[in-house]
Amino acid sequence: MTKTILCIVGTRPEAIKMAPVILALRREPWAKVVVVATAQHRELADEVLSLFGIEPDVDLDLMQPNQKLADLTARALVGLDRVIGETSPDMVIAQGDTTSVMAAATACFYRQVPFLHVEAGLRSFDMQNPFPEEFNRIVASRIATLHFAPTASARRHLLDEKVPEGDIVVTGNTVIDALHMVAAQDLPLPVAIAPDRRLVLVTVHRRENFGEPIQGICRAILTLVEEHDDVEVLWPVHPNPNVTGVAHALLGTNPRVHLVKPQPYGGFVAAMKRAHLILSDSGGVQEEAPALARPVLVLRRETERPEAIEAGVVRLIGTDSDVILRHGRELLSDADAYRRMARGESPYGDGHASGRIVEAIKARFLSS
Repeated sequence: MTKTILCIVGTRPEAIKMAPVILALRREPWAKVVVVATAQHRELADEVLSLFGIEPDVDLDLMQPNQKLADLTARALVGLDRVIGETSPDMVIAQGDTTSVMAAATACFYRQVPFLHVEAGLRSFDMQNPFPEEFNRIVASRIATLHFAPTASARRHLLDEKVPEGDIVVTGNTVIDALHMVAAQDLPLPVAIAPDRRLVLVTVHRRENFGEPIQGICRAILTLVEEHDDVEVLWPVHPNPNVTGVAHALLGTNPRVHLVKPQPYGGFVAAMKRAHLILSDSGGVQEEAPALARPVLVLRRETERPEAIEAGVVRLIGTDSDVILRHGRELLSDADAYRRMARGESPYGDGHASGRIVEAIKARFLSS
């Protein structure tokens, strides 16, 4: 019996992590896959879907300049409720912790349609960090019918919240599936970096880092460049004006700091492969970089991905300039400290998470 599955994609990270799931479902003869793009990240998500050969069946086109969370949430909820009503899916599947995911889960609750949550169970236990993601994923978990936990610790969080054990499947993280697909390609960097240069890759985009935190990050980067003649920085700058304005004002004149537009996913993976060290507030980078043997300094106060920290391949350091400098200097000057982090071990999966998700869906919805 054919099952109609609505796959929701809103942001670039969602597109990366949902692409392997969508492709795996499309290979199943029983699955009618309908891809819905909320376009919370317009160009960024479109590029990723195109890389994997995925074209949305429905495009809600929600993106607006300087949109407020309440406005985005309202438009997403109304739009997704309409699509669910028009398509009458057997289930809806979405990934992560964005506003699109929270709205999708809520719309499913209102329509009494099973909601399946990819990357379920991540928790920082601080409702303000990351904001609003911690709230979004808690809401999604309260509503979900089936929880695809990426790790054993994520499963424990769900069990602690009284989610029935039979509703949780530990799958690994689908980002490793996507990473393996793309890393096998030989893709170019956006700028030329000499072979004898050490590349520091930077990404910053979270709301809690706007203002003074991002200024501190920039000051630390500038000092690291001044202290190490062989270091160059590549920063694909998020289009939010709270990021672009500060980055260009504080770093834009340094010839060894390359501020570029957000990169296609393939180009970003190429940059991670080439990087010596990564500074980032991204959740996905914490998962991807360890698999490529690249140390990550996480520019956040809290993380819902403790596994990499416990494994010693990622450090949670915050945004204080002095702290960033201390850790950056160590990894740029202490070869033993660097080797201890750059082991090429990932606690987030083996590249087969999407297959486990498909099998779990079959077991739940096709066995009866």
